[in-house]
Amino acid sequence: MAITLTDAAANRVTTFLENRGKGIGLRLGVKTSGCSGMAYVMEFVDDMDDTDVVFEDHGVKIIVDPKSLVYLDGTEMDYVKEGLNEGFKFINPNEKGACGCGESFTV
Repeated sequence: MAITLTDAAANRVTTFLENRGKGIGLRLGVKTSGCSGMAYVMEFVDDMDDTDVVFEDHGVKIIVDPKSLVYLDGTEMDYVKEGLNEGFKFINPNEKGACGCGESFTV
């Protein structure tokens, strides 16, 4: 089981955490949402739960709850700039499809 970051994603998360001035890492999870069924969610982590699973890549801690890990195992998180848009992109081998707007996915 693993969740990895590209250099660009790790640099962006590190910058966010430094600018925030606190936090031990980034929580990555999924929630029920959108027309395809699931959406990625991210938030800063100040305190971890006992059941959290922690991955560290490029010096960044990614914290995942066990329920989300089933859907996220093997995911690589990237940070991309495409034209005027920029943001995190998830390369998830568990994804079977995504909605047309890109806001949700299905497994």
